[in-house]
Amino acid sequence: MANLLIRSRSGPDGKLHLEVPVSAPNTEFDIELVVRPHESSTGEWPAGYFDLFGSISDETFVRPPQGELPSAADIP
Repeated sequence: MANLLIRSRSGPDGKLHLEVPVSAPNTEFDIELVVRPHESSTGEWPAGYFDLFGSISDETFVRPPQGELPSAADIP
């Protein structure tokens, strides 16, 4: 028995077509399927995401210069 995680995108018809690789041709398989939206496709922040943010209270902390980003015209 193997557990597989396959990420796929549904088509414009709202259907999801899957191809599942198996190692034994011409063999019957029992399949368990759980369908749930991928976290990033829900449009919501993951639980606890904003707990990652904080501040630095050390007044001696200095952010070094970050440089300049090239303009779109400078990118080949």
